[in-house]
Amino acid sequence: MKKIFYDYNKTRNEFPFLNEKIYGKELIYFDNAATTQKPLCVLNAIRDTYIKSNGNVHRGNHYLSNIATQTFENARETVKKFLNARSECEIVFTKGATDSINLVASTYGRQFICEGDDVIVGQGEHHSNFLPWQELCKEKKAKFTVLPLNKDGTISLKLLSQMITERTKIVAVSHISNVVGCCNDIKAIADICHSRNIALIVDGAQAVAHIGVDVQKLDCDFYCFSGHKVYGPTGIGVLYGKQEILSIVQPFEFGGEMVDRVEFDTSTFADLPFRLEAGTPNYVGAIALAEAIQFVERIGIDLISEYEESLVGYICENISKTDGIILYGDYNNSKGIISFNLDNADAFDIGKLLDINGIEVRAGSHCAQPMMKHLNVEKTVRLSFGCYNTVSEIDLFLNKFEQIAHLLRG
Repeated sequence: MKKIFYDYNKTRNEFPFLNEKIYGKELIYFDNAATTQKPLCVLNAIRDTYIKSNGNVHRGNHYLSNIATQTFENARETVKKFLNARSECEIVFTKGATDSINLVASTYGRQFICEGDDVIVGQGEHHSNFLPWQELCKEKKAKFTVLPLNKDGTISLKLLSQMITERTKIVAVSHISNVVGCCNDIKAIADICHSRNIALIVDGAQAVAHIGVDVQKLDCDFYCFSGHKVYGPTGIGVLYGKQEILSIVQPFEFGGEMVDRVEFDTSTFADLPFRLEAGTPNYVGAIALAEAIQFVERIGIDLISEYEESLVGYICENISKTDGIILYGDYNNSKGIISFNLDNADAFDIGKLLDINGIEVRAGSHCAQPMMKHLNVEKTVRLSFGCYNTVSEIDLFLNKFEQIAHLLRG
């Protein structure tokens, strides 16, 4: 295992949740792809905002409203820099990646998809980047095309080029798979799409906590992620969209904040990004998300990425020695995730036996049933790592898993 100079103990001290016990056992948390735990700076940001500066944003001219508004907009600036967007107006706060994708489908999709058009979606997508496009195509009587994957779970650039037609208007793919952790070449996909005047939507939910993301270099038209997968709170997410595209998107939710002027017979809408943020936003969540991003930046995303890759390499090298183990994807290209099965054993049984020993993993289809078809299984056991996981935790897992494997093999 490559030695990484990273003070994980200092990081772990920021996460009080890691001191909890499960069934009286020390907690080992390997379900970070589902949601990450929250550092003290994030928890304190939520608490302090409600205690010291809680006022509705963009609506008042009193002290508390002004402070909350400024802090909220500072959070937007933090996200803009984190993604290297060109402007704050390209950053729309949403409830999460699911909400972001539905927003794009309900606005851009409804405006520009017509009967007979084509939407291409990767087979490895989370249901959140699959179902909105499937439903849009039903509504619009458009063609919904599922793009097969390479053996390792990545998007096949060759197949994508072959499957694009004159009627293809949208391609939707994930940056990193939530099942096998493989990383897609988004810039190459964007080049293919833009050479044919096709919009590219990227689900970055599994990427932003593990690798650096530069939306200008990637050149995608839309990019989204959820705060709770990058050490932030639940109920807050981000949609990035190129300004020239967002500027022609019509709102699909209406109410306070998103209007410029309301008359009896007609109304006009506010400028970006507010026209796409109807109602009181989750400003406390956005402020806490900014703290989470700054926490990641203090460690360094490149260091986190290198460290997590070393954890993946270490566990795969050792778990592959277990008789009957089946590893999916290519762990050399995995960003913090491994999925596996054990011959003649049910993934749910493995997950539950690990759980009662204090080891939290995910067992199931991972909200990615089309990906399960690609792997030719119904479910897998998934381990996903965060910046606070350690080799010693993996060793404890490996020891317990070997006992479970022996038990299940009889």
